[in-house]
Amino acid sequence: MEVTRFTFNPFQENTYLLHDATNECVIVDPGCYEPEERQQLKKHIAENNLKVVRLLNTHCHIDHVLGNQFIADTYKVGLEIHAEDEQVLRAVPTYAPAYGFPMYAEALPEKYLKEGDTVKFGNTELQVLFAPGHAPGHVVFYSEPDKVVIGGDVLFRQSIGRTDLPGGDFDTLLQSIKTKLFTLPDEVTVYPGHGPETTIGYEKKHNPFLQ
Repeated sequence: MEVTRFTFNPFQENTYLLHDATNECVIVDPGCYEPEERQQLKKHIAENNLKVVRLLNTHCHIDHVLGNQFIADTYKVGLEIHAEDEQVLRAVPTYAPAYGFPMYAEALPEKYLKEGDTVKFGNTELQVLFAPGHAPGHVVFYSEPDKVVIGGDVLFRQSIGRTDLPGGDFDTLLQSIKTKLFTLPDEVTVYPGHGPETTIGYEKKHNPFLQ
């Protein structure tokens, strides 16, 4: 599985394209809002002959959902989220203009993900792990053969997701990291929702929130 990262919007959010040798592609957390951001993503997909088959959100804070409707409309795919984050998603239109996104278009989920589900595309399978704390319905996607986690805003390089937003809880987040992520092999690469990738082993040793 190949992982391609784009960094979009003023929150510097990481949008991920995942594809394998079949060229089937999954988009996780499309943060593209400006026309040039959307064009950049569309161009990459076209130039690499990728076929978008699924649209996933790790969680539904505004910076991770700005491009949902664009992806859903352009590639005719339905949004998939954890049911516990639908309330977070539905709140976005109420505050989007105040955050400088007056043109935000809402996409609502067509399918719900839960712990233990498998997201399949091409020859690839991703395990869905439920990891609340930053958001009530936060999930991460784990490819065991590739030793890769698409982690959203749970764990960052030497940091963790903020917990001061509605539905956030510090103790819950630490529990999610310890029981869902730190039980994975040390060599697993974590691709977070912001900033550079890291590994499970590195964070076990160096993350100041988890010592």
